[in-house]
Amino acid sequence: MASKLDTFVADCRAALTSQPGTPGREKVRDLVRHALNDPDFIATYIPDSTPERHILYEDAELGFTVLAHGYTGAKGSNPHDHGPSWAIYGQAAGETIMTAWDCVARPTESTPGKAKFNHNYVMKVGDAYLYDTGVLHSPERKSATRLLRIEGMNMAKIKRLPYQAVSEASAAAE
Repeated sequence: MASKLDTFVADCRAALTSQPGTPGREKVRDLVRHALNDPDFIATYIPDSTPERHILYEDAELGFTVLAHGYTGAKGSNPHDHGPSWAIYGQAAGETIMTAWDCVARPTESTPGKAKFNHNYVMKVGDAYLYDTGVLHSPERKSATRLLRIEGMNMAKIKRLPYQAVSEASAAAE
């Protein structure tokens, strides 16, 4: 009998293969939401002891990577995208304050990109969001959280260029 992770991965592969691009990614987002509503899946693959980055599966053919993330305290990040890839964040425990950013300028090898604040929203247990290629966001956690995340490719192997937040006035001058 296949494990729940094996079934989840097979369903993700089927979605990404049958509907390449954003439609397949949206189906994977829905699969993440479904997995987040399964207490056995969470207990087995994203337990309290989950490290900050734990690879559960990396697909040799399609390149997507399934990860579990566990954060024990407050943590945030600067505006970022996933370079040439996409990511799906699914909230397994705790809450994440996510900031959406508008791109003012893309980064180059010598200059950081610029991002203007758009809005914040709170990811609660069971929520999953797709951040398609080029979509800027930044998570902030005030306390312990756990996530199920899918990357279009293993981002630990990809060089990404930084962004910096700019004010409304700075953005208007661009």
